[in-house]
Amino acid sequence: MSDGAAARAVARGAQRLLARLGWTSLPEFPLASGRRADLLALSGDSRVLIVEIKSSAADFRADRKWTEYLEWCDLFAFAVPEGFPLDLLPAGSGLMVADAYDAAIRRDFAAGPAIAPARRKALILRFAKLAGQRLHRLADPDMQQEGNS
Repeated sequence: MSDGAAARAVARGAQRLLARLGWTSLPEFPLASGRRADLLALSGDSRVLIVEIKSSAADFRADRKWTEYLEWCDLFAFAVPEGFPLDLLPAGSGLMVADAYDAAIRRDFAAGPAIAPARRKALILRFAKLAGQRLHRLADPDMQQEGNS
């Protein structure tokens, strides 16, 4: 399985687990910093979780930008496929092991300092707008939209 296919499978399983836990998530979520979170999820009480998906050890070693996501979330976790060498991942991070059908939490989501209220509001508004745009594109794939974000 290619890294891209493995990452999509892990994302699907992680989203299924998050949904069962009461979180609503969006993949490929653009942050105002210019980075794109693999998954950004919101809880019912407006907590923000970012999940960084790593499909292989080579993927983890090649990409160290995950630390830049910590200022954009209340909670953070990695999601990896079964067989991933877990000792590569930082001990203080949350951890899910996932396949295309489900995921299991191996370490609780790692909490950092709460994000500022203005940033939380901006993230929630961006989340709502992006979700609405994606739903609209599903209903009307031929529609041209300006200002996609």
